[in-house]
Amino acid sequence: MAMTDVLKADDIKKAVGAFAAADSFNHKKFFEMVGLKKLSKGDVEKVFHILDKDRSGFIEEDELKFVLKGFAAEGRDLSDKETKAFLAAGDKDGDGKIGVDEFTTLVAES
Repeated sequence: MAMTDVLKADDIKKAVGAFAAADSFNHKKFFEMVGLKKLSKGDVEKVFHILDKDRSGFIEEDELKFVLKGFAAEGRDLSDKETKAFLAAGDKDGDGKIGVDEFTTLVAES
């Protein structure tokens, strides 16, 4: 499944482009711009599984760093600071990774 099966290509392009500058990433604004906030819980879970590159059932810190690339190939890598802030926002149980329930909660709270 491709990200464009769930989200609009134009929304993805605009959202990824809006955070092209280093240290500009804000997950709340990104989720809004890319259209995640409008999706059903089931579709948000589909996005999670696309981002879970190693199919572990979790989005780990090394996968979070490349989250923008998960939406569009031209997306930049997040800085270490951005990655850690994103992980801290989503990792509700403190295990160092974001599970599907944590991801859907993070999107809903954004």
